[in-house]
Amino acid sequence: MKTTSKPNSPYSSPYDTPILLAAIGLAFLFIWFYMLGARALVPTDEGRYAEMAREMVASGDWITQRLNGIKYFEKPPLQNWMNALSFEIFGQGEWQARLWTGLCGLLGIAVSAYTGAKVFSRRVGISTAFVLGSSFYWAALGHINTLDMGLSAMMTLALCGLLLSQRTDASSTEQRNGMLLCWAGMALATMSKGLIGFVLPGAVLVLYTLITRDWALWTRLHMGKGLILFFAITTPWFVLVWQKNPEHPHFFFIHEHFQRFTSTVHKRGGAWYYFFPLLVLGIVPWLGLLLQSLWHAVRNFSFSKQAGFQPQMMLLIWTVFIFFFFSISGSKLPSYILPIFPSVALLIACQLEKTSALSLRICALLFAAMGLAGLILANKIGDISEIPYEIPLYQAMLPWTYAAAGITLVGGIAASLLAKQRKDMSVIILAAAGFVAGQALFLGHDSWGRYNAGLPHVAAIQAELKPETPLYGVGLYEQSLPFYLNRTMTLVEASDELGFGLEQQPELWIPKLSDFSQKWRADHLAGKAAIAIVRPNVYEELLKKQLPMRVIAQDPKRIIVSNITTTAAP
Repeated sequence: MKTTSKPNSPYSSPYDTPILLAAIGLAFLFIWFYMLGARALVPTDEGRYAEMAREMVASGDWITQRLNGIKYFEKPPLQNWMNALSFEIFGQGEWQARLWTGLCGLLGIAVSAYTGAKVFSRRVGISTAFVLGSSFYWAALGHINTLDMGLSAMMTLALCGLLLSQRTDASSTEQRNGMLLCWAGMALATMSKGLIGFVLPGAVLVLYTLITRDWALWTRLHMGKGLILFFAITTPWFVLVWQKNPEHPHFFFIHEHFQRFTSTVHKRGGAWYYFFPLLVLGIVPWLGLLLQSLWHAVRNFSFSKQAGFQPQMMLLIWTVFIFFFFSISGSKLPSYILPIFPSVALLIACQLEKTSALSLRICALLFAAMGLAGLILANKIGDISEIPYEIPLYQAMLPWTYAAAGITLVGGIAASLLAKQRKDMSVIILAAAGFVAGQALFLGHDSWGRYNAGLPHVAAIQAELKPETPLYGVGLYEQSLPFYLNRTMTLVEASDELGFGLEQQPELWIPKLSDFSQKWRADHLAGKAAIAIVRPNVYEELLKKQLPMRVIAQDPKRIIVSNITTTAAP
């Protein structure tokens, strides 16, 4: 179903100016890639997946995944494979650890824009790129080393492959290739984060056919070739990891899927409305058009069998069902709804072709109001913490917060003023302001991120840490420090998320603090250096036991000690 629009002003549209679009694209890519390495790897996810890939490279084992040297079966390996490949090619670092995530974010934008152009119109394709690329959640999670962007990009391949293949003017070759792209996308999504990679798209397809009664769609899925492709991509690793680790299938399929969805076993529950405020925040700066876009898809729906394939209804069902699915799940994390943002962007892009200047102006003014609120409330950031050590970290965020709020305010006002006569330019300004403001907030957060990662203490630890020196995590597991220190640590008392792996390999940790204390004293008496990263309350407990400790570095989250209580003379 193609959509067209008439020129909305006597001026030439920037959408029809390839040089301008190319310049915007190059500027966008420059900022996008620069930001991949502009911040520390923040625990938990960023440190975890960087460390798993580092260990994959160090061990040479690309089948059995490990975290901190311990078997870790929670997720499939695609992201760790790609991160490890990045380390192999470019070396170990922050931008290398985020490269796959960043590329997946760009892939989602590109394939969504292409699909918008082919299924609807060239203008819708361009608008889709602007909307998705500037949506706060998509741009943000495109710069965080976590699994959900990889999953979302692969699911976007599946969605867009289906849309491309089923459009009314698709040739038989395009239909076949589109469906093979869909099947490949589901397979890669499965290799990114598990069974939801094909369960969610499959459920959307079932719902679509039940609602539209388009049963003929099932005859156009190229299911034979598709299943062969799907299993060719997914089967080899699952068979190999099962052969090496017989305990893997039960933990992965039962614990990590069935129990995760039906219970709060991971202690990640939330109210039914958990994702609503996250969607509101995530779609900024296009919040003012969100409900209109969803309602427009409903109004365009036809029960007639002669209507053929209805792409907007498919996008609407994709959006609503996936949002609903995670809302009723017993496990919730903010990034879970990321796969709906490409479908929402396509719906908003369709709406932009029909929306009035007034609606666009309201959307821009809502964005400007957020900027004004940010300017008014930004100075409250320094009051968040009463811990003296943390106050400067929050204060370091202030300039960036003011900058982001100012960009939001000015961009929103400019977009509102241009909404009537220069609609397309208004869209571009709104997108540019949203994207740049979001990245400014990310830069401002880095002081806090470095603190959470323990990065200020790396030099002090490395000065005393030799290859043979044992490193302990007492009462905690540091998710980012092992990556920066280029080594694993021995856990004491707290197993964190590594409980299942430690059940298989109990020799890799010290479950009792008393056993650790005994070993620590023995090494001290033998003159063998050891270093421990200790939770502050555990440190107080060890002091009462008169354990020999010399503080190397500390902050409110951790105290780093050595069992060698004297330092060599300079």
